[in-house]
Order: sequence, then structure tokens, then C-alpha cells
Amino acid sequence: MPDNPTVRSYPPPRRSATGIPGEYARLREADPAAEVVMPSGDPAFLFSRYDDVRTVLSDSRCSRAATVLPESPKLTAVPFDAGGLFTMDPPEHTRLRSLVAGAFTARRVELLRPRIAELADGLLAGMAERGGPVDFNDAFAFPYPVAVICELLGVPFADRERFRAWSEGIVSLTAHTPEEMLERKLALVGYLQDLARDKRRRPGDDLLSALVQVRDEDGPLTEHELITMAMTLLVAGHETTVSVLGASVFTLLRHDGGVKLVPEEPEPLAALVEELLRINPIGDGGPLRVTTDEIEVAGVTVPAGSAVIGAICSANRDGRRFGDPDRFDPDRFAPDRRDGPHLAFGHGPHYCLGAPLARAELQIALSALARRFPGLRLAAPAEEIRMRTGLLVNRLEALPVEWD
Repeated sequence: MPDNPTVRSYPPPRRSATGIPGEYARLREADPAAEVVMPSGDPAFLFSRYDDVRTVLSDSRCSRAATVLPESPKLTAVPFDAGGLFTMDPPEHTRLRSLVAGAFTARRVELLRPRIAELADGLLAGMAERGGPVDFNDAFAFPYPVAVICELLGVPFADRERFRAWSEGIVSLTAHTPEEMLERKLALVGYLQDLARDKRRRPGDDLLSALVQVRDEDGPLTEHELITMAMTLLVAGHETTVSVLGASVFTLLRHDGGVKLVPEEPEPLAALVEELLRINPIGDGGPLRVTTDEIEVAGVTVPAGSAVIGAICSANRDGRRFGDPDRFDPDRFAPDRRDGPHLAFGHGPHYCLGAPLARAELQIALSALARRFPGLRLAAPAEEIRMRTGLLVNRLEALPVEWD
């Protein structure tokens, strides 16, 4: 990438929790293949328009596996390890994904709905007993998806505060030093290695026990892949939902009607969740990719060996795809409307494995919240709510709420 005085830092600074950085709107119009510098100091191309982001997410020349090559540019000082879903391409990625895909199908998730609803109701009951104001993040947005993924994987819920800190190190861009990031990642690896040993002695009816069995029966899974898979599912399985759930409730409470906007019927509820996913990005971009061959995107020739980032948060606000894209429209994804699909869960072979589970968790949580706390409101001015910076995920620092 040539020297360029207009090169920007990625991700752009987030000065408000009520919207994405305005820089993305400028990039979509004036510089859709922007040259940026990543937290590692390495250069990258940042794509901000919907169609271009879809290309980056789906073109096989934009490789996840290439990101772990020693000579490749890196997103952070402590990148993801080789041997995981985030750092593989088909067919190796397909092999690993097939081992766990059955646990996240729409049909399997439907069977889990009663238990997910039970977990949500229990946490909201505890929130009601304590009384407000409370930090919604601590009271519900964090423990709820953690409880779900812990049950699915077979991870003790009682250990949630331990892996909460470790997980933040893994999704850190600049929030922690490289030393802290590595220390926290190794701590989580050690914890999961111990847990896998426990599953070998006392297997349960959970996904981690099943993966251990696959590994020990000489199945298509190495020990490194087993632990990396467990770490990926645990971290991604709660960090993304914590992020979107807190931001979604914040969005509702900033609009007339608040949680009363949550429909009772399944179809409009599903449409609302899709709009909340579109307007509240999990992160600024999709996971890093590196080109394995020259590719042309947005009218720019990107050389082989270049880092490329598809800015999903920008794509989901692209007026070429969505009418009045910065407006929160609860009915935008109704069946009789034409907007969509959004890219919150990605696109192509790396489309989010846990999308059906995340959708169900959001639908169940918002429905339960609206029933129990119809008078829920912010306990602080909206302009005082801040987004945690320096992470791969967009997470509110706190969301103080109260109710009648």
C-alpha cells in the first residue's frame, strides 16, 4: 500500500453510543476502498459500501486462513490462532463447522426455546427483586447469553466472572496491552483444557463432551482444534449477544414507546429483531481477511497479500440498500417490505454459525423484558451512555435503567 497522508486509523473513534461513527458515511461516498492502519500498525483496505462488503465476505480470494501466515498483516498484536473457525477456509473450515453445526440449526434452537425463556424469566425476576435503578448489562445482558452458552457447551455458569475477563482480552483491539491480551487468552486456554479433561472423566449431555468424544475416538479433530473450537464457541457465543442485547434495549428506550414497541406476535417480533441487528452492529467490521490473489473491489485493484476489512456496520447503513438507513424502523423487515437482508451475521461460507441461537435469544429476551417491565426507562440521560472502546465488539459500558 503506498504512502498516503489521508490514511486513517481503524476502527474510527466512536464518540457516541447512539450511532456509528460519521466517518463511515463519508467513506461510502468519497473513499469506498479506504486505506487504513489497523491496531497492529499494519495497513489494510477498508470497504464501506454494502455490495463491496458482501464481496469481501464471500469471495474465496479474501481468505481467513491467510491471516495466520507469518508474513501476513495482522489486525492486533495478539491475533487469533490457527486451527479455529475464524482462521480457516473451506474445506478445512467446512470440516470443523460440520462437527458443531447440528447444535445451532433452527430446528435445534426451537427445541431450546423453553429453556432459554426459563433462564430469561429467572434473571428478570432477580432484577425485579433487587429493584432499580440497575445496570442492565450486569443484571441481564451479560448473564443471560452466558447462561445459555454455558448450558449448551457444558461450562459451569458459576465460573462466568472468571472467563468474562479472559474473554475481553481475546476480543480486545486496544483496550489491553499485548501482554494482557496474551495472558488472558492463555488463562482461558488452560481453563478449557482442564474442563476437557473433566469431560473425559465425567462426560455430560453437552456439546463439549460430544467434541471430546469425537477427538478421543480418533475423529476429524485434533486436541488443538478441540480447545480452539471450545474457546471460539464460548467467547463468540456470549460476547456478540451481550453487545447487541444491551444496544437493542438502549435503542428501544430512546424511542417513544420504549419496550412497549416489542410486539407480542412472533412475526413482527422477528422483524423488530432484524432491524435491531441492522442498526446496532456487533462490531465495526467482519473478521480480518487477507487476499490470496489480486482482486478488484470498489474499482480498486487490491494486491495479493493485502489485509481487507468489510465494514459491516457501514454496509448496514448504506442508502443504496436501505431506505432512510439511519432511521430505526421496527417494521423495516416485515414480510411485505423489500429492505434487506442485513449483514449483521456476515455473508458467504463464514456466515455466523450461531445466528439462529442469537435471534432466538434476542426475541425471547425482549419479549420477556416487555412483559415484566413495561415501564422500563433509562436512569441516565441518553447522551451520557458510553460505548466501551478498544474492543472487536460494540458493548455499552453500562446501561442504567429503572421502572415503575
